[in-house]
Amino acid sequence: MSDEFYRMKRLPPYVIAEVNAMRAAARAGGEDIIDLGMGNPDLPPAPHVIAKLVEVAQKPDAHGYSASRGIPGLRKAQANYYARRFGVDLDPESEVVVTMGSKEGLASLATAITAPGDVVLAPNPSYPIHTFGFIIAGATIRSVPTTPDERYWEALDRAMKFTVPRPSVLVVNYPSNPTAETVGIDFYERLVAWARENKVWVLSDLAYSELYYDGCPTTSILQVKGAKDVAVEFTSLSKTYSMAGWRIGFAVGNRKLIAAMTRVKSYLDYGAFTPIQAAACAALNGPQDIVETNRELYHKRRDVLVESFARSGWDIPPPRASMFAWAPLPPAVAHLGSLEFSKQLLTHAGVAVAPGVGYGEDGEGFVRIALVENEQRIRQAARNVRKYLASMGVNTGARTA
Repeated sequence: MSDEFYRMKRLPPYVIAEVNAMRAAARAGGEDIIDLGMGNPDLPPAPHVIAKLVEVAQKPDAHGYSASRGIPGLRKAQANYYARRFGVDLDPESEVVVTMGSKEGLASLATAITAPGDVVLAPNPSYPIHTFGFIIAGATIRSVPTTPDERYWEALDRAMKFTVPRPSVLVVNYPSNPTAETVGIDFYERLVAWARENKVWVLSDLAYSELYYDGCPTTSILQVKGAKDVAVEFTSLSKTYSMAGWRIGFAVGNRKLIAAMTRVKSYLDYGAFTPIQAAACAALNGPQDIVETNRELYHKRRDVLVESFARSGWDIPPPRASMFAWAPLPPAVAHLGSLEFSKQLLTHAGVAVAPGVGYGEDGEGFVRIALVENEQRIRQAARNVRKYLASMGVNTGARTA
């Protein structure tokens, strides 16, 4: 009998879990930790969404098994969202499936469309499910850059020329988690043409569709003519409507991929709790002012983070979208590496961040900072960071955060 299961051998220890364990231990010991590590929204959903959950949960017939692919009203609500937001027409019956968050959706689709030995192209650095969802399914990952410059296209072309077997799937994620990079419609136009030419499926993760700043709305790959021939896209209510723990998301697009995913899900789950799906309908169909309110709040937090940390001796590029900043380590402490730096920041500054190496080897030299604390706490984090950097011999000048 083997001491280690096959799939466990392919899953390395979750690097970020090491920092999470230290954070939990520090809090258990009574320390005040400013948690900028996990992308866990601190804002509540809109009152009318919670009211709908309560209303439907009180109905006697709302507690049985639901539909694995989502109730019809919710699939229609998602199709309507794409129509008004992106000008994309979707058939709720064949081009939309409800998922238990985009994470589960990606894992289910990976199970449906990849076989052991298949090659999948995924960005590095990337959110772990973009690689490990396929690794769990038995596929092999070939990394491509996250930054969408000419190196990206060169990497795609090299992968198609020199990889055996030829890659069958490409994962893209813009706005990116963790790097917060964004793309425009011209990128997607080139990508769809490339995918059609090379007969590659494209899986687009658009979880941060509504968290964009500086008046630059995000785009959907499905806005490109012919994109539905090669692509599906995942969205989530987690960040847009502050419903992370509710676990509701969607996959939309190519009918063949949606059908495959729906079939696999029918074996694995009975769908999300019906009252949660009804509340999700209320979120998508109801007043949308909460979306703008949340966007403005994250925007202000971004500006406070960049301004206050700069005055503390740590220059952080302002992200154009998402709820994260992708921050290069301050030069004077870059030799520590992202994991050790994150540990020291937690221990000596009481600030938790996520080490970049946890998102892939190309994430080394960076940390991901989540905008999940209020402005006052972010400024306090900056003051703590300044003291830590000063203790490390970094000249922070006479600036105060």
